[in-house]
Amino acid sequence: MVTPILLRRIPLLQLQLQRYNRFSAEIVSSSLRLWRVASESTDHQEEVSSMEKSSSVLTERDLPKYHRWDDPDYKKLKDKEDEILRDIESIISLVKDIVHSNRYMDGERLNVSDEETVLEKLLRHHPHSGDKIGCGLDSIMVDRHPQFRNSRCLFVVRTDGGWIDFSYQKCLRAYIREKYPSHAERFIREHFKRGSG
Repeated sequence: MVTPILLRRIPLLQLQLQRYNRFSAEIVSSSLRLWRVASESTDHQEEVSSMEKSSSVLTERDLPKYHRWDDPDYKKLKDKEDEILRDIESIISLVKDIVHSNRYMDGERLNVSDEETVLEKLLRHHPHSGDKIGCGLDSIMVDRHPQFRNSRCLFVVRTDGGWIDFSYQKCLRAYIREKYPSHAERFIREHFKRGSG
């Protein structure tokens, strides 16, 4: 009983195999054609560029764009980058925990320990901390941003009852520029998201 079913399916399998073989052959032949065309144009470009380079001096922009791992300057940069990351890692973790977890509800004041850390490690470095604090600091709270309701951020609550948001990333940038002036801009460019001031 099984053999008649198998015998009926064999022609179908043979047909599918033939189609597959034709399809594979077309892919291989088209790939070979593309490879030949590319290699011919590359040979021509190499001849032209070798003639151009022989008549000109190698400039700085002709140098490879990748970093050399064995370059001592590159190694120093990477070591300094690691040092900066270790330095700011704990405060970034704390802020992300405050803002993105359920530890604090919207509008809730930070506990004394978190507030002291945020004041010492962040707010005092903000480029406009005097304007943010204004008449005096009552507390730090976490709440929804008034314009971007899906974002939570930190706010300075003033002694007169007013409150204003502040960017922890601006604070960190200012801190890095102050403590690591020769490496700050490169580090900020590589590690801080664009558009956040």
